[in-house]
Amino acid sequence: MFIDLHIHEKTFSSDSMLSLEEIVKEAKEKGLDAVCITDHDDLRIMDKAHQYSKEINYPIFVGVEYYSLDGDLITFGVKEIPKERIPAYEYIEYIKKQGGICYSAHPFRNNRRGLEEKLFTTKGLAGAEVLNGNTINEENITAFEAVKKIGLQELGASDAHFRKRVGVYATYFPQNIETEKDLINALKENKCKAAYWTESGYKIFNGKFD
Repeated sequence: MFIDLHIHEKTFSSDSMLSLEEIVKEAKEKGLDAVCITDHDDLRIMDKAHQYSKEINYPIFVGVEYYSLDGDLITFGVKEIPKERIPAYEYIEYIKKQGGICYSAHPFRNNRRGLEEKLFTTKGLAGAEVLNGNTINEENITAFEAVKKIGLQELGASDAHFRKRVGVYATYFPQNIETEKDLINALKENKCKAAYWTESGYKIFNGKFD
């Protein structure tokens, strides 16, 4: 399966132009098997997204992009996040206690929103984005090389705020994902791979684009 793990929907992400309907339409056109809505520090889209997912019989999972004191972390498996910013390691432990999981978003993006060098020392991450659709190639390659060195799971996501960006990058899952629990368990297994979209379908990313 190919899933876009990181998309922003306009209801609660003021910087997004995307509705759920537009996200799903573009995702289907690109051949994605599911999408994830991960608004900034906000989980309020959850009920609406889950209801729409049932109506159209297409998997929509809801997480959150939490801005820790050390950088952005994508989170799945929680219904509440801290009201204040806390260090990444504290947040990861907080999420683990709820049965959730975290990974590093755009770790080397040049806007002080990634973990950057703290990627090497932050424990408990399920992986890191080595392909992020709102990050330049040079910074994505830096992330890829760092993740290879650390041995972290390589993930891809569009970080889309506009329709045509949905699904430009995604993550390959070797197993079928039907529920959020499936998603969390699969991320824990460390078998996912970052992928990029082409006119002929998705390809696994190995450090360069074919």
